[in-house]
Amino acid sequence: MSSEVDRPIIVSCKGLTKTYRTNSTAVHALRGIDLTIYQKEVVMITGPSGSGKTTLISVISGILNADEGECLIEGHDFNKMSDEAKTLYRGAHIGFIFQAFNLIPMFTAIENVSIPLVLNGTSQEEAERKASELLTAVGLGDKLQAHPPELSGGQQQRVAIARACVHQPDLIVCDEPTSSLDSQTGLKVMEILRSTVLSHNGTLIVVTHDPRIQQFADRIVKIEDGRVVE
Repeated sequence: MSSEVDRPIIVSCKGLTKTYRTNSTAVHALRGIDLTIYQKEVVMITGPSGSGKTTLISVISGILNADEGECLIEGHDFNKMSDEAKTLYRGAHIGFIFQAFNLIPMFTAIENVSIPLVLNGTSQEEAERKASELLTAVGLGDKLQAHPPELSGGQQQRVAIARACVHQPDLIVCDEPTSSLDSQTGLKVMEILRSTVLSHNGTLIVVTHDPRIQQFADRIVKIEDGRVVE
């Protein structure tokens, strides 16, 4: 891999803080996070439950705003963008794999995976062709017309992964992408994720508790109590 100075910075976080408040209770999820991630890098974020991992990737992907600090994605500051501009940018440049999958239940697997391409102007026919190729690659070639309720948790997770990858975004962010998968399928999915992302010079961020997939990381970032500890 090229040295870091030779590659563009994709994510630049400086002094990020985020506090959740409910009545008289305050939970400090992020306590001054500094993190730089480069193009074509696979970074895994680990740490105990409640340490701030999901909050961090939600800020990075523009789903949440930080209270303080700066988070630039390819030089863009989501905090300074309108909701419409933020949505358009995310749709074209970021893929997010949610722990809850967030598939549309009335859409088939191929229709779910086609969504990012169609939203970016690809014809339905071409979008479904690309979606079919990727679903076949993750072992779901026989489930193209199945609806999410007809699929197992692991199969739904693979549909969500295919949807995040299909439009070849600059950055893919994953929240526990192998949590519903057996060991063999989890390793296969990580191989596909890593090769798909790096093949178009993308960057991959993975939050995970799964030590089996850490072999795919270029770098592991550990978070505890809202701070980077290593």
